[in-house]
Amino acid sequence: MLKGILGRKVGMTQVYLEDGTAVPVTVIEAGPCHVLQVRTQERDGYDAVQLGFGDKFRRLASRSERGHVAQLESKRAKRLQAAGVQLPAKAGCEPKKFVRELRGLGEAEVGAEVKVDVLADVQSVDVIGTTKGRGTAGVIKRHGFKGQRATHGVKKVHRQTGTTGCRSFPGRVFKGLKMGGRYGNERVTARNLKVVRVDLENNLLLVRGAVPGPAGGMVVVRPTNVVR
Repeated sequence: MLKGILGRKVGMTQVYLEDGTAVPVTVIEAGPCHVLQVRTQERDGYDAVQLGFGDKFRRLASRSERGHVAQLESKRAKRLQAAGVQLPAKAGCEPKKFVRELRGLGEAEVGAEVKVDVLADVQSVDVIGTTKGRGTAGVIKRHGFKGQRATHGVKKVHRQTGTTGCRSFPGRVFKGLKMGGRYGNERVTARNLKVVRVDLENNLLLVRGAVPGPAGGMVVVRPTNVVR
């Protein structure tokens, strides 16, 4: 059975454990997902399962998105069928908003529905998401720089980087120096998060701690490979 699922970050709250301890948790709406494609070593060169989460209105989906999940009538399809070519299986579901491939996490059939119960016996998971995009930020916000002093000749440059180069030798700025620039909007994996609760009725997964991204952001949940 496939051990992985797609979902949506709902937000954070706290729950009480059996011993009365209050722990912070992130609520994830995990599934249900549909298996859209199955990659094989013989045909694609690798083994993977493609999942889709969140229905997309057909009027907003392109023809290629609709044809990815359902068989559409076309001249090319008729020619292939007439030539005896077997067309790939379709999931027969609605177009999906969020589509990702999971490798090495089990097998599934095209059209199968994956629910949060696939993680019912998993102790810890890795959650992959996209962090909040904060645009172009300076070094204080982006890297946590202290900033310059507010006395002794520092005039209106208190939040600037300061000097970045060296002397005449080597006469250049070293690669990888921390500077201002784009902050956030990056793929981040939160590893080894403990599964606190699995709500099969409401398709909710509660994991301990924070998860990358804003509330409403799409995430990928899979069993962790961290050994402690």
